[in-house]
Amino acid sequence: QVQLVESGGGLVQAGGSLRLSCAASGSLFRTKTMAWYRQGPGKQRELVASITTAGSTNYVDSVKGRFTISRDNAKNTVFLQMNSLKPEDTGVYYCSAPASYSSRYWGQGTQVTVSS
Repeated sequence: QVQLVESGGGLVQAGGSLRLSCAASGSLFRTKTMAWYRQGPGKQRELVASITTAGSTNYVDSVKGRFTISRDNAKNTVFLQMNSLKPEDTGVYYCSAPASYSSRYWGQGTQVTVSS
């Protein structure tokens, strides 16, 4: 069982930065590929970034060069550093980890709002 708690969202002007954190409970964190998803207003939830246990990262094209995902296995925490934010980055950001081949663990989400 893994519980995920996100923090760090807020309101920021376009061009600004935010750093999201996701604290995970449970001993399985170090074995999990961790991911950040987001869901914008009227949009489907999309994968933003992921990081494997070895530290390999992947990003959706729209955030490449602006967002950085990282993890601290000693603290069971995954981060999402978001720079040069745009209004289209607005949404609820969720931390997630695989639970099984067909299901995932999800946090409660944290709101990010970017004003133009």
